Amino acid sequence: MTLATVPRYDSERASEWGERAPEWGERAVVVGAGVAGLLAARVLADGFDEVVVVERDSLPDEPVARRGVPQARHVHVLLKGGESTIEDLFLGYGEELLSSGGVVFDGSRDVHFYLEGEYLADGPQRIPQYGATRSLYEQLLRRRVADLDGVELRPNCRVVDYRLDDRGTTVTGVAVEDEESGGAVLATDLVVDASGRTSRTPAWLERIGYESPPVDEVYIDLAYSTTLIERPPSERRSYVVAASPACPRGSGMVPIEGDQWLVTLYGVHGERPPTTFEEFEAYAATLPVSDVADILREHDQTADDVVHYRFPSNRRRRYEDLDRFPDGLVVVGDAIASFNPIYAQGMSVASLEAVLLHHALAAGGRDDLARRFFARASDVVDIAWTMAVGGDFQFPETTGPKPRGNDLVGRYLSRLFRRAHTDGVLRDAHFRVVMMEQPPTTLFRPAIAWRVLKPSGGISAYRPKLARVRESPHLKQ
Repeated sequence: MTLATVPRYDSERASEWGERAPEWGERAVVVGAGVAGLLAARVLADGFDEVVVVERDSLPDEPVARRGVPQARHVHVLLKGGESTIEDLFLGYGEELLSSGGVVFDGSRDVHFYLEGEYLADGPQRIPQYGATRSLYEQLLRRRVADLDGVELRPNCRVVDYRLDDRGTTVTGVAVEDEESGGAVLATDLVVDASGRTSRTPAWLERIGYESPPVDEVYIDLAYSTTLIERPPSERRSYVVAASPACPRGSGMVPIEGDQWLVTLYGVHGERPPTTFEEFEAYAATLPVSDVADILREHDQTADDVVHYRFPSNRRRRYEDLDRFPDGLVVVGDAIASFNPIYAQGMSVASLEAVLLHHALAAGGRDDLARRFFARASDVVDIAWTMAVGGDFQFPETTGPKPRGNDLVGRYLSRLFRRAHTDGVLRDAHFRVVMMEQPPTTLFRPAIAWRVLKPSGGISAYRPKLARVRESPHLKQ
C-alpha cells in the first residue's frame, strides 16, 4: 500500500464526531515519542479519553537531536506518502514547517539523481518536496501532539515491563520508571510500541510464553557520515548519487533550515566514510561525479563535526505471521521494520501505518485489533521492504532472504533507469514510486513498459549488430 491505495484520513469526519466520538477506551499508552509514536498518539486521541506518550529521552521545545535517535543528525527526507498523510493528520503542518525555516524545492528538477552512469532527466511536472532536519520535523509534530486534548507527553520516563491480566492474554498496564516519582504502573486499554528498532517486545513475548515474530534480515553493512555546510539562500539544489557494484559509495545532499545543506556520504559492504571534514571532502571526490565534492570545496562547513552512523541490516519482524498475540498491544514503525535509511522510507511508512491503525480502530475498536492492524500494516511494509532490499541486492555481497523475482525486476528497472537518462516521463514515474505516492506496479503499466522496452533507435539501431552477426565465422559454417 502507498498513498494512492491507503484510504486517506478524513479530518472532517473526525471533527464531526464531537460528543459522538468513538469510545475505543479510557487510556492508551504509546511507548516512544519519535515520529511513529507521535503519529500514533495523534490517531489514538480521536477515540481514547487519555493518551500518554512515554519517552526515555528529554523532550525540549527546540529542534535538537535526541540521544535515543542516533541517526537524527543525518539526512531525512519526508516522502510524498508521508508528507500528504501528516498534512491530513495535522492541517497546516507544511506551512508551519516552512515558517520554521524548512525549505521547499522541486523534486522533479532541483533533485539531481545520478543512477546507472548518468543523471536522470528532469521530470515533466513539478513535485514540491520539503527539506528540513529530522529534529525540526519531530519538534513540530511534538508541539502539535502536545496541544491535543487528553494527550500527555512524559519525558525522561522509561518503560520496564508490560502488565498482563490474570489469564495472561491481555496487556492491562505499563510499568514505568522516572527520576521524580520512581516506579509506577499505568493502567491502560491499549499499548502501542513505537520504541524503534531496539524494541523489546519480541523478547517479552518469549518470556511470557508466546512466540516472538519471525524475522527477515538482509545485510547491507551500510555506514554513513554527515555534516552541514553553508547554502546561498536562493539555492535549492539537491543531489542523490546512488552507490553501485562498480562504486559502492554514494551521497545525499538536501537543502535545510538555516541556509544550510545537509550532506551525507555513505558506503556499503566495508566502505567506511570518514569522520573529519578534510577526509570528508576527499571521500566525496571519489564519487563518480564531482558535483558534491565541488560544493563541499566551495562552501564553508557550519557544523562543528562530522557525525557517523552504521546500519548493518534491513530488519523486518513479521508480526502478521503469529498465530497468537496478546490483546491490548500493537507495534508500529521501526519496531516492525527498519529499512536501509538511504531510501528514506521510515517516516513515511510510520505515517501510513498510523492511518491504518486509525482505520482498524474505527472499523472494529479494540476487538482483535492486533491481528487486523498487522495484516493491514504488512501491505505497506511489503512495498517499502521490496524496494529497499531489492535495491540492496544489486550488490553481490548482500545476504538474506531475497524477494521472489528480484533479479528479473532488477534488470527491468536497470533498463528503466538508463532510459530515464533522457526520458523525463520515466524519471517521473520512478520518482513517484520512490516517494511512496504510487505503487510499484505503475512502473509496469503498458505506457511505461513501452518506453522502457521499445527499441532505442528503430531497426536502424540494430543494423551494426546484424552486420557483425553476418560476418561471424559461425554463420559462414
